[in-house]
Amino acid sequence: MEGKPLIKVRMLVPANVRHRSGGNVYNERLAESLRAQGAEVAVRSLAGDWPSGTARDKNQLAAALAGDDLPICIVDGLIAVGAPAEIEHATTAGHRVWVLLHMTPSAEQPLGRSALRAATGVLCTGSGTAEEVKRWGMPNVHLATPGVDRPRVDRPRGKARPPGASQAFHFIMVGALLPNKDQIFFVEALARIRDLAWTAALVGSTASDPSYAAAVRERIIQHGLESRVELRGELSGEDLEEQWLRADLSLLISHSESFGLVVQESLAHAIPVVIRSGTGAVEALGAHGAGEAIDLASGTGSLAEVLEKWLSNSVLRQKWWDAAAAASRVLPRWDETARQVLRVLSSESGSQ
Repeated sequence: MEGKPLIKVRMLVPANVRHRSGGNVYNERLAESLRAQGAEVAVRSLAGDWPSGTARDKNQLAAALAGDDLPICIVDGLIAVGAPAEIEHATTAGHRVWVLLHMTPSAEQPLGRSALRAATGVLCTGSGTAEEVKRWGMPNVHLATPGVDRPRVDRPRGKARPPGASQAFHFIMVGALLPNKDQIFFVEALARIRDLAWTAALVGSTASDPSYAAAVRERIIQHGLESRVELRGELSGEDLEEQWLRADLSLLISHSESFGLVVQESLAHAIPVVIRSGTGAVEALGAHGAGEAIDLASGTGSLAEVLEKWLSNSVLRQKWWDAAAAASRVLPRWDETARQVLRVLSSESGSQ
C-alpha cells in the first residue's frame, strides 16, 4: 500500500549517557537516516543505571519490549548487556529484538554474552567488535558501519587561512574529558613542543568526570599553556563546525575505542588524524594515508615527536591534508548505514 512505512522500528537508547559520545551520535544519525529511507522509527530514551541497571530499570525495559503490536526493536548495547532475562523473555514471546553493539562487553559485564545470545541478532558498529562477537559463537551478527555527514563548509588545507586566523597550526581533540580519552597525555606532549608555533582545543564535556576535567585544567596551568590550549566544553551544530574549520590536525589517543566515530568526522572535514595504535580507531582511519596510528606505550615523547615532525615538515603536512581531502570524498554516508541495517532487518523479518 502506497504510503505504508517500509518497516517499523523502535530504538531504545540509554538516557544516562548525557555527553556527546560516538554511540549517541550514531544512534541519532541512524534513526534520522532510517526515516529518510522510508522506515517508521520511534526512539525512546530509557532512564537507568546502565549497563548494570536496577530492578526498576529492567522492569521499564521489559515494558518497552512488550506489547502485541511491538515493531522491531533495536536496543543499544549499553542497555542490553545488563538485561539478558528481559531480552530472552521478549524474543521467546515472538518479538524481534536486535542489539546495537557499539563496543564489546567487558569482563566486568558477565551477562553480556547471555544477552547477545538471547537477542534476535546483533548489529555491530565496528568490524573488530563483530569479529569478537562471532568468535563467541553468536550466529546472527552483522556489521553496520558508521557513516559521516558532509561538512557544511569546505576549506582546502594548506591554502589561505580565513581572515584573522592565527598562523599557528591548530590541533583539535574532540571527546568528553575522560581518563580513557587521555587528554592529560596530550597536554604533556604539547608541553614538550612549547617552542613551536601551535594552538590546541579540547572540545568535549567537562561534566562527565569533573575530577578528571579539573586535572586536565590543572595540568594546562601547571605547564603555562593557558593561552594556547582551550577547553571549549561540549559543542554541536555551528559551534562545532567552527572548531572543525579552525583545525589543521585532529587527535584521538584513547586507550580503547571500538571504532572512533570522531576519526571519520575529522576525515569528512578533510582533517588528518593521529590515533593510538591497537584500538578500533585504526579501522576508522583506514588506509587513506590521512594521518598515523602510533604506539604510545613509551610515553608522551612518542606523541611529541610525531607532532614536532608534522609541524616542521611542510611536505608531510600537505601529504596528510591531501589524503584527508581525498578520504572525505569516499567515506560512507549515513544513508548507506541505514540501507545496511534495513537489509538485515528486512531479510530477517520480511518487509512491514
